[in-house]
Amino acid sequence: MLKILKQISKLTPNLSRGDDSFKLRSSPASAVLKKWFYDPQLKGAFNHSSRGHIPGDLRRYFFAACFAKVTGHSPNLANFPTALLPNHENIIDVVDNIQFADRFRVQLSGRPSTTITSHISKDGHYYIHFDPLQCRSLTVREAARLQTFPDNYYFMGPRTAQYQQVGNAVPPLFAFKIAEKVYRVIRIMAAGGI
Repeated sequence: MLKILKQISKLTPNLSRGDDSFKLRSSPASAVLKKWFYDPQLKGAFNHSSRGHIPGDLRRYFFAACFAKVTGHSPNLANFPTALLPNHENIIDVVDNIQFADRFRVQLSGRPSTTITSHISKDGHYYIHFDPLQCRSLTVREAARLQTFPDNYYFMGPRTAQYQQVGNAVPPLFAFKIAEKVYRVIRIMAAGGI
């Protein structure tokens, strides 16, 4: 374990931060989701560059993603080696009391994500990408996909504002499904059925 920690402490990734626009390589497996997300006129999507991270957070993200890949769940702070704990005044209280112990959270592949909230605009600690080799938090586009925004939806303004737009939104597919039900009830009522 000590050798691994030494290697992680030397980690200074020179990773690509992505690009604002990109070509889609594949579409969702589900026909319903493909129809919802994909816009054949665009052949791509936007807002897919990641934020910059300080080296200490990159090491924590790398450890957390590796831990999640091996164990199948995201680590709590108690699982972190002491050398990787953030240098916060209350960190020992947090570890001991389990208060905010999951402040570094990996979004697991193939599992439901945690709720995307506007806090994603402050930092990416709760939204770590599951692939250790990517060593980053989610991009605006990835967060938007989890919130069910179609790929043709473009988020404007600085990245912080883009994350806020995604995190403050009602998931569009959820809103659409509710609207379908409300419309059906209105039609029944208008026809004198209720």
